[in-house]
Amino acid sequence: MDSGERVLQHRYDTVERADRFYDQQVLDRLNPRMCAFLARQEMMFVATADRAGACDSTFRAGPAGFVHVLDEHTVAWPEYRGNGVYASLGNISENPHVGLLFVDFVRDVIGLHVNGVAEIVPAEVMGVADPEGVPGRRPERWVRVTVDEAYIHCGKHIPRLVPWDRERDWGTDDVRRKGGDFFDVAGSRCEA
Repeated sequence: MDSGERVLQHRYDTVERADRFYDQQVLDRLNPRMCAFLARQEMMFVATADRAGACDSTFRAGPAGFVHVLDEHTVAWPEYRGNGVYASLGNISENPHVGLLFVDFVRDVIGLHVNGVAEIVPAEVMGVADPEGVPGRRPERWVRVTVDEAYIHCGKHIPRLVPWDRERDWGTDDVRRKGGDFFDVAGSRCEA
């Protein structure tokens, strides 16, 4: 049976265009330019789904290169102490398929998709040095991804942004410094 994307390519008559994209833009590994691009990235978006298909998307950030390229088929990123919910890691424990999206809004104004199969690895087993420049933070665990696909996210609609220097409170539990209750969730609870 064809995948959903192939079914829709036939339905909407884009098979030839899609095949050209697959042939010219999609790899089953990272090439040297992709590896160099990842070494410059300070953020990524992570898409996961649980075993029933319920999705979650999240944001991860760190110093440039916080996502380590272990080889052309493997990347890994550190997981630090957070809110204790484990939405992404919980999904990975049920369904290891992940989609990573790296967008460079500053220098290259281009994106890179990396899709693959993830596993949660204890920090002491990982054997990767802690990222530099993140005071007071040590990974509790790592997520290691075996790359299935790597391909471009074109830059035609990506806005160019200018970075703004600011102090980052890495590793803080201070609610105010983390953003507080910005969306007034606590104040919008219904009383029974």
